[in-house]
Amino acid sequence: MRSGREGVGDARRPSRSYKLDLGCSLPALKQIDVALADRSYSIEIGQGIFSRLAPRIRDRFEASHVLVVSDVSVSRWSQHAIQDLQELGIRADRLEVPSGETSKSVEHLNLLWQEFQAVGADRTTLVMAIGGGVAGDLAGFAAATYARGLRFMQVPTTLLAMVDSSVGGKTGINLPTSKNMVGAFWQPMGVMIELETLETLPRREFLSGLAEVAKYGVIMDEDFFAFLESNTAAVLERHPDVLIPLVARCCELKAEVVAADERETSGRRAILNYGHTFAHAFENLMGYGTILHGEAVSIGMHCAARLAARLGRVSTEFVERQKQLLLALGLPIEMPKLDSKAILATMQRDKKVAHGKLRFILPDRLGKVSLVDDVETEALIETLEQET
Repeated sequence: MRSGREGVGDARRPSRSYKLDLGCSLPALKQIDVALADRSYSIEIGQGIFSRLAPRIRDRFEASHVLVVSDVSVSRWSQHAIQDLQELGIRADRLEVPSGETSKSVEHLNLLWQEFQAVGADRTTLVMAIGGGVAGDLAGFAAATYARGLRFMQVPTTLLAMVDSSVGGKTGINLPTSKNMVGAFWQPMGVMIELETLETLPRREFLSGLAEVAKYGVIMDEDFFAFLESNTAAVLERHPDVLIPLVARCCELKAEVVAADERETSGRRAILNYGHTFAHAFENLMGYGTILHGEAVSIGMHCAARLAARLGRVSTEFVERQKQLLLALGLPIEMPKLDSKAILATMQRDKKVAHGKLRFILPDRLGKVSLVDDVETEALIETLEQET
């Protein structure tokens, strides 16, 4: 049985080769362009990015004041940026927010607004987010709303932020009952990704980011999925020669989607939410920060695949192949101990609900997914209660 909107993720692309010689050197810098007319910007990926950061801001953005917003866990990197900016004669202030999903709140947003005012931020100010997705989402929304919009750039320091939240212009905060419910589309002026920051990223957070990486293979690129299967050990070892093409490919795929559907009007961008309808419910019910976003996404992807198999969209072989990659990447797939009816009730508050109907991104095969909006409640309950 097939239902819903077919072909949302059916953009065919030429087959790509991801074979790597891990003994060969790769370019120190990779640049990817996000094509959005007058809002276009570039993503720079590599090692040594922080040494380029201050000169880029001076030469490209002509900023006289930079307001660095970072989470407390990356003080080393934010202080590095502040010192380099000040040495170039650029006024720079640093504001720190607590690490973790609970910082994406009305309370912390209000504190940022007040601090923006206290340091004299105005429309010539450039807000620079340094940290994970929480810092980027919060700082981006503060920038989008203060003085009706300040310039903004992203310097992500976690794998999840590098491959997902820093690209595409989504900013926002959580409400007590809903994740990312209040926010704005506010494209950055640029994204600069320093891979050296991954060397000290806690293992659990690094693995969490791999869920979003695997997601791209499922929704858009079967060859990339196979690349991850073949290079799992090198990925887990954080080998630079595998991380550069890995992060770059994820950014390329997301840039392609964002360029086609910046504000989620055509349905194309919805494919990036694969596994997320389940994941957001898990995060909310367990308490923000109890389970990491990527961990919830991994479990959500497994749920989405099993639901698709139950609906006859994919084979059990698909479910097993995705499951084995997630496990090989050190990610969880086991359902949290939550009441299935509570999960459904929380899903009903998801942003993707339309006319009271839940909508899911479900796979048709590796590299192609569709938006499905007529899933029966019984099938959902059975999927949630199915043994892993």
